[in-house]
Amino acid sequence: MNILIIQTAFIGDAILATSVLEKLHQFFPTAQIDLLVRKGNESLFVEHPFLNEVLVWDKKQNKLKNLLGLINKVRSKKYDKVINLHRFASSGIITAFSAATEKIGFDKNPLSLLFTKKIKHVIGDGRHEVERNQELIADFTDTKFNKPRLYPTANDYKKVEEYKTQPYVCMAPSSVWFTKQLPEQKWVELIKKTDSNTKIYLLGAANDTEKCDLIIKKSEAKNCVNLCGKLNLLQSAALIQNAEMNYVNDSAPLHLASATNANVTAFFCSTVPAFGFGPLSDKSIIKQTTENLDCRPCGLHGFKECPKGHFKCGNTIEI
Repeated sequence: MNILIIQTAFIGDAILATSVLEKLHQFFPTAQIDLLVRKGNESLFVEHPFLNEVLVWDKKQNKLKNLLGLINKVRSKKYDKVINLHRFASSGIITAFSAATEKIGFDKNPLSLLFTKKIKHVIGDGRHEVERNQELIADFTDTKFNKPRLYPTANDYKKVEEYKTQPYVCMAPSSVWFTKQLPEQKWVELIKKTDSNTKIYLLGAANDTEKCDLIIKKSEAKNCVNLCGKLNLLQSAALIQNAEMNYVNDSAPLHLASATNANVTAFFCSTVPAFGFGPLSDKSIIKQTTENLDCRPCGLHGFKECPKGHFKCGNTIEI
């Protein structure tokens, strides 16, 4: 069997897609399984033990040309099944013109009328996104819940060995969206309340360096190390995996923790766990405001600034 999974959304979505990959491999261990992701997310799947090939779509440069090239490549593969976890038109086009025997996806995709099977997708239906994804393949696998999983390489674990010489916690203060970020002063407070004998590693992309430097400076803590931009995604996962605790926003590091079953405390500001993107680790803690705010949640993805100007959903979370 020849199967393609499509998830060309953000990092967290690509990580959650691995639950489908895990289940497909469980039921079809000899199948050739490919994965299509947006450029940048392919680094999550280096040396993945269950993947035959990772296809990459560069959405930022020559988007249309790259899309047409992908369609041709997908068609040439003659997939038995194309399973599309993405709910938008671009991936719908790839699926619709894939020439696959089965084309499976969500009804929200504008091209779903051209799929052979479509499943209803409802945000806030009480289920995790992983459960919604797995419903796409339930009729030829089963309905049991599978967690997402990542596989850092031996080199990834070697890279972070030097940071594991004493008890440590990881903190990931940044997010693409401002209203998903626990406020800066709250991270400072959290650092100050952490045992001084515990090492604190601040994680993020290179462009988060300045923000985390400022948080460390304001905390006046001597046990903090800013690792922003110094670790790739799988190396970050390898470090997160053995932390005493990981403190994260409703953002990609939350899903890195879920995919390594790492201890995690997730802060939800403008978004809510009921959307279905909460932590899945065995030890998971959710922290959110206890105030009854009529403006929360204000959106599925958050905003660049608080629409009300007060950001109470973040400022009232107790550390």
